[in-house]
Amino acid sequence: MSDPIRKLYYGKDIDVTFDTKRCIHSAECVNRLAQVFDTSRRPWVLPDNAPAGEVARVVMSCPSGALRFARKDGGTAEQPPEINLVVITANGPLYVRGLVTIQSEDGSLALEDTRLALCRCGASLNKPFCDNSHLGLSFEDACNLAKATIPEKAVPGKAEAGCLKITYKEIGSFHLDGPFVLVGPDGHVLFEGTHASLCRCGLSQNQPFCDRSHRRLLEQDT
Repeated sequence: MSDPIRKLYYGKDIDVTFDTKRCIHSAECVNRLAQVFDTSRRPWVLPDNAPAGEVARVVMSCPSGALRFARKDGGTAEQPPEINLVVITANGPLYVRGLVTIQSEDGSLALEDTRLALCRCGASLNKPFCDNSHLGLSFEDACNLAKATIPEKAVPGKAEAGCLKITYKEIGSFHLDGPFVLVGPDGHVLFEGTHASLCRCGLSQNQPFCDRSHRRLLEQDT
């Protein structure tokens, strides 16, 4: 799966691109910089309505990666954080920030990015990305991390700088390979390491880790 076509909004010092399929309406952009991002008008993005550095800062707050920017004034391009972060949101997606490659099971490249929102309810129509389908479901995970059990196959270690590769199956878990820190909504660190499998079907009884509950889906198909 190649990077989807993005809408381009030209500015004098900075261009902004927008992927409608990746947007999950977190509203970070409109809440932080309404003079640039205003969904009540067309075009809804006016990059010249604020300094390029301010526009870039707000674009980088977009958790799904739907918004990106390209500086034309010699300013700094987006830099991923030194440590890859995987953030569990309550009753919602995984927010991933870092130097990330996500790919399908057959190894074909899906996307290289610094910001992703990944589905973990199992119902997204834009898998592996979140499309807010969890809002219409009874998917609940209040992130009671104290009850989570670290699987034996998870590999702990120091999350140093490096690329995080996420592989996903049509029905199965997210396999994380590479340094990362897994944190809860309050910033509490649940796991730090180089390998783990996280649930993406919404059925695991050991959230956020996979417990192979997705096998029930395979049985239903046979």
